[in-house]
Amino acid sequence: MIFSLVKRNLKLYFRDKTSVFFSLLGVFIIIGLYVIFLGKMMVSYTESVIPENAKFMMTSWIMAGVISVTTVTTCNGAFGIMVEDTALNKLRDFKVSPIKRWQLVLSYIISSMIVGIIMSLLTFVASEVYIYLEGGSIVSFTAFIKIIGMIFLSVFSSSAMVFLIISFIKSQNAFGTASSIIGTLVGFLTGIYIPVGNLPIGVQTVIKIFPLSHSGVLLRQIMMQEAVDLAYVPEEFKLFLGVNFEVNGSILSSFLHIAYLLVSGVLFYILAIIVVSKKRSK
Repeated sequence: MIFSLVKRNLKLYFRDKTSVFFSLLGVFIIIGLYVIFLGKMMVSYTESVIPENAKFMMTSWIMAGVISVTTVTTCNGAFGIMVEDTALNKLRDFKVSPIKRWQLVLSYIISSMIVGIIMSLLTFVASEVYIYLEGGSIVSFTAFIKIIGMIFLSVFSSSAMVFLIISFIKSQNAFGTASSIIGTLVGFLTGIYIPVGNLPIGVQTVIKIFPLSHSGVLLRQIMMQEAVDLAYVPEEFKLFLGVNFEVNGSILSSFLHIAYLLVSGVLFYILAIIVVSKKRSK
């Protein structure tokens, strides 16, 4: 039963080309800004610090951020099916069928994660092609495995966060507004539009609280390591670019970043389930 519901949700999502496009709109904006405005400036600045492979390094930096953003925006787009079913009262049809409510909710979650994984993997492939065309090289097998793992983890955390937000939304207009806000904010909160080091301390704190910024950190570490040995990059520069996060004077380890993503994902799912359960009892 759940498999049929998931299949139905995936068909509805990929059939709506407009929905797919707007799920990736934030990605297109980021790439456009980098190619037209930010690219040369960031590469020039990097060359003054790390002359070797500066372009490869910064292209990897932006593409790591793009992948991180994709995990959020595509999961959000997939949850649009749930909002549409609610807004158009399609849930009434499910209520008179043998489908249990938990099966329906689980199908939305699984569909969102599948969409997020598929679109993020496609974005990763496109990113590698872009990096190669810009003079870089394809990631090693070890880095490839790590990136795949990070995509799965990022999608898990992203889908949980988006599910919690969407659980409060009942209309398609509200969903459209929320999607626009999410698509705009996620670029800032992952430190892509403006490097983390250029932002006020208070904003940097908000970014460090935002779960997907930790995904961006890990993806940057993996992808940028292919261009240059990060051990030889000045710590101040890594903090400026959001390659590392510093909390209370200590640099966060990869383990803490991963733990934060896992714990936040579980917490968001628990909170979302509580919200959905309360709606059902009303």
